[in-house]
Amino acid sequence: MSKVYDVFVVGGGINGCGVARDAAGRGYSVGLAEMNDLGSGTSSWSTKLIHGGLRYLEHYEFRLVREALIEREVLLRMAPHIIRPMRFVLPYHKGMRPAWLLRLGLFLYDHLGGRKLLPGTRVLNLTSDPAGEVLRNQFTKAFEYSDCIVNDARLVVLNAMDARNKGAEIFTRTKLISARKSADGWALRLQASETGTIREVAAKLIVNAGGPWVDEILRAAAGENKAANVRLVQGSHIVIRRKFDHPKAYFFQNSDERIFFAIPYEQDYTLIGTTDRDFEGDPSNASIAEDEISYLCDGASQYFKDPVTRGDIVWTFSGVRPLYDDGASKAQEATRDYVLRTDGSGDARVINIFGGKITTYRRLAEALLAKVEDAIGLRGSPWTMNSALPGGEFAVDEYEDVLSTISASYPFLDVTNCERLVRAYGLKCREILAGAKSFEDMGEHFGHGLTAAEVRYLISQEWAWTSADVLWRRSKLGIRFTQEQTGRLETYMREYKQVQNLAAE
Repeated sequence: MSKVYDVFVVGGGINGCGVARDAAGRGYSVGLAEMNDLGSGTSSWSTKLIHGGLRYLEHYEFRLVREALIEREVLLRMAPHIIRPMRFVLPYHKGMRPAWLLRLGLFLYDHLGGRKLLPGTRVLNLTSDPAGEVLRNQFTKAFEYSDCIVNDARLVVLNAMDARNKGAEIFTRTKLISARKSADGWALRLQASETGTIREVAAKLIVNAGGPWVDEILRAAAGENKAANVRLVQGSHIVIRRKFDHPKAYFFQNSDERIFFAIPYEQDYTLIGTTDRDFEGDPSNASIAEDEISYLCDGASQYFKDPVTRGDIVWTFSGVRPLYDDGASKAQEATRDYVLRTDGSGDARVINIFGGKITTYRRLAEALLAKVEDAIGLRGSPWTMNSALPGGEFAVDEYEDVLSTISASYPFLDVTNCERLVRAYGLKCREILAGAKSFEDMGEHFGHGLTAAEVRYLISQEWAWTSADVLWRRSKLGIRFTQEQTGRLETYMREYKQVQNLAAE
């Protein structure tokens, strides 16, 4: 007889993993299936921000902004290793939004969410502040405010790890191929993408967290034949060599009234984005278009003294955001809020997630669990607000102390690699470093600090299966790796999995 889960989540992005973690922590039996790697869709192609959404104030989305501002500090306390505060510089641009409007927006931004940990807004004189050195001379004044940046794909994985720690079963590279009503609620057929193996399970309730594929899951898997509920919007980014030396980011206004960011990225680079354009087709095939490259280069060049050209670009990435289709005429005006809808009746219900953003994933999960309670009964109460994600069991202001302790305990690590490990794994980096007395003890070195010990940890603990999982999601080292280094890593992973007799799941 197949196993019966209370809740079965389809989709291993930030919303799906957040729901699985919350539900498992309340005592529900939970399963989750992700057809690819965790966080391999929308969740790993973001602008890497935990933020209130300053521009959403223009669309009067005050509830969303307030919720996001509150969550900004909740998540910072929850994961102080992968989330960190950052100051953003918003240059005043004559002819665009007036200074009084920017001041009003930032006043609301400072006060809507009960800010406690992050410093408030201040005015900068760009003729004397270091932030003005790389900008065109026409920009003499700016407003500086706080938000946070995040390692987005790691946020997904850490939620999945904590869900597993609390009893959830996570099946990666496993696709839901059918769902039919049964005596237990739902009978589900899952297929492993690598082996083709079929797994049959049952669930009292399905949570459809398919992201861009949420409508496809409704139509194909659950037999629903409803109209489209999501508006697919592509957002693209370019990454260039480091444009400035200071640790602040920039918030730029464009002539079309959109905004975009220029953010310090992986020590040696600057991330510029994002775009907003309606998308059609398979979200897996999203890639930056020529006009998006021009848009970002031209927009950044309006601000930086040294223009940004195509020749500066070292990497690009694009993702498809599944925004709830609220009928907005422009992609950039579509709401970033989430909508939860229960379909079905009796003992066979599906709760669908439409839209949402990384910053509010935890609140989304709490709201969804209230619907789970209504459908199948109460198990436990909300618990995640004051929790910590794996490796983040320390206070926000203790990060430097943690870094110093790890550095002193493992003196063979250079400064750059030590900080990379602590930023990625927090206190759990000790599991990777356990027993090592020298760098050689970490096993084969693939480049840029990545060792066999870390790769083995990622395979055994974090569902990493391919070199892309390791290089582009569990870390962002792919931007530095050569083709030869990537090949060596792939060979090692293949041989290690053979020796361990591992199968993708």
